[in-house]
Amino acid sequence: MDIKKSSIVFEGKEYTLESGRFAKFANGSVMVSHGETMVLVTVVAGRDEKQDIDFLPLSVEYREKLSAVGKFPGGFMKREGRPTDNEVLNARLIDRPIRPMIPKGWHFETQIIANVFSAEPEVDPDTLAATGASAALLISDIPFGGPMSEVRVGKIDNKFVANPSFEIASQSSLDITVAGTDNAIIMVEGESKEISEEEFIEALEFAHEKIKELNQLQKDFAAQFNVEKREYSKEEIPQELTDLVINEIKNDVNDYIHKMTTKSERGKTRDELDQTAMAKASEIYGENEDIAPKLEKWVKSIVNDYEKQEMRKMIITEKRRLDGRGLEDIRQITCEIGLLPRVHGSALFTRGETQSLVSVTLGTQKDLQTIDGLDPVYQERFILHYNFPPFSTGEVGRMMTSRREIGHGHLAWRALKEMLPTETEFPYAIRLISDILESNGSSSMASVCGGSLGLFDAGVPMRKPVAGIAMGLIKEENDFAVLSDILGDEDHLGDMDFKVAGTSDGITACQMDIKIEGISFEIMKQALKQARDGRMHILGIMNETIAQPKDDLSPYAPRFLKIKIPTDTIGAVIGTGGETIRSITSTTNTEIFIEQDGTVTISSANLDNAREAQKIIEQLTKKPQVGEVYNCEVKEIRDGLGAIVEFLPKQQGLLHISQISTERVEDVSAYLNVGDKLELKLIEVTPDGKYRLSLKAMQPGYILSEKDNKPRGDRDRDRDRDQRRGKSNYNKR
Repeated sequence: MDIKKSSIVFEGKEYTLESGRFAKFANGSVMVSHGETMVLVTVVAGRDEKQDIDFLPLSVEYREKLSAVGKFPGGFMKREGRPTDNEVLNARLIDRPIRPMIPKGWHFETQIIANVFSAEPEVDPDTLAATGASAALLISDIPFGGPMSEVRVGKIDNKFVANPSFEIASQSSLDITVAGTDNAIIMVEGESKEISEEEFIEALEFAHEKIKELNQLQKDFAAQFNVEKREYSKEEIPQELTDLVINEIKNDVNDYIHKMTTKSERGKTRDELDQTAMAKASEIYGENEDIAPKLEKWVKSIVNDYEKQEMRKMIITEKRRLDGRGLEDIRQITCEIGLLPRVHGSALFTRGETQSLVSVTLGTQKDLQTIDGLDPVYQERFILHYNFPPFSTGEVGRMMTSRREIGHGHLAWRALKEMLPTETEFPYAIRLISDILESNGSSSMASVCGGSLGLFDAGVPMRKPVAGIAMGLIKEENDFAVLSDILGDEDHLGDMDFKVAGTSDGITACQMDIKIEGISFEIMKQALKQARDGRMHILGIMNETIAQPKDDLSPYAPRFLKIKIPTDTIGAVIGTGGETIRSITSTTNTEIFIEQDGTVTISSANLDNAREAQKIIEQLTKKPQVGEVYNCEVKEIRDGLGAIVEFLPKQQGLLHISQISTERVEDVSAYLNVGDKLELKLIEVTPDGKYRLSLKAMQPGYILSEKDNKPRGDRDRDRDRDQRRGKSNYNKR
């Protein structure tokens, strides 16, 4: 067995790349370990080159085995099921930096799979999987422009930390995942607590130094292998065909990119350009056996590339964009709230041709989402779902939750969550849905803006409003232009999609993807400056619609009451097998949650119902007090003794025959019936915990005698003695 490995000490723990022991049939296989966390990453490319496709057929899977932390999966099957949101997000953290580093023209179906086999709490496996994917590609026959590495950055006590543990990350002022080569940053994703643009750059610079250490580890590792990269077809379009098509369409392209057009108009123009170019090319090459089969594909490619070239040239030289805006101009924005009357909060945010309709739902503790994975199980109170239906781009397609939707929703969730009130301040579960109704660039950032408006409309006491903006980049040699609030076409034809969200005081979330080998810190600083200017502009417009949370919640939102009960009375509220608490929730139409410290949370859409449940619980847990008057119900008649009455829920006492009337009572049934309701005064709690109540004591001016307050055995003896002597045991004053 020829095992090859390389190791360094990284952040105090051994970081190792190993190959030759596991998964030897894969084109590339690397076991990455850092401390006791181990991730096996494999890469395999199909043997047959895909024909007639113009994209990279790459798929990435990331899987966590719960056995890695000594846990059983939940559910009946006790087997890992479909990928969790966390697994999907981690797969995207591998895919996004790897994809632009595989050369254009590689059309072999390629799959990267990362399996977490061991995980310690001190080391998160997510960045190990991405670094392992780069190493696996380096030692495979698949062409790859790496190495690239990935690290997470936290900040504790004003000091940056690489790949922080789960505990440290939870206390950090920022949590940013950064991928890069030796020369540049190629991907950023993360959240922060309103950090400044300067601090953000410092975090990236720190991350880049750590990335270089891991890149060198990969180089040392790959040097042990003698790898021959696979040949692939590099399709070349005949130059004469390219010249013919460009000559036919160049005037039309120049006219069209200089017009102020909508997305639909640009799409229609592209179709017309394709038809014009195809008609001309068919005249010349329609009968050419070598060219004709690929003519349509080549013509569309030439038209697309020429449009991209001219559009980029216009932006660089003229500082003008497809819709007529300048580089830093923001599209027209409209904000509306309260459009959906039955939901708890709603907002419609429209920026240019991108539109997000947000719905906010407030829930109770039963609506918390339980998260189970490698981390200890916990509950999440804020949920954000992002939906991107096909009609939002004027297309037909399947209705399903894609990885892109999960990723965009997570980014918006990260942007907003830091501004939410604590559970103590606002004890609601919160679900936010962003439905994208129109899309022409930066729908995730529209979700942030619409989400902030919707939360304010729902009366959620967010600390500050949050807005987001997407920045683009056109880079040609040493010239570049940073674009604020990019269109979908500018994203497609440009080099960068850099999303930045935050408040007026700092950044709360970011995401950057690039299509070139990397960008400099100079470009990053320019993009962050424009992003802040744009964010402040958007916040100003949002604040004109609603600048702070509404004072009242929707009448359809649940209401909460919180009370504290003695811990020794929790059992009385729950009842045998939960009978009592089920009865309370059923009769009052409420939800009740009891914590171990005796805190009781009562929720209901109707506040009166919640108060009724509170009253019942207070009665159940109330300690009976001698001298207090209670509303009682007769439960049982006992001739010669008196009546058993319920004076508090599940609390019964004795109304003795001597306490029924100021007159002598011979027949209890002549005075009382089962089911009678009457007010009684509690006159005694016996040493053995039994209760005596009195109807007689309710008479105006009546005062109990010493005999009335004697223990029952003594009173009964006194009564018998008095009866024998012909005396009454009643005392009137």
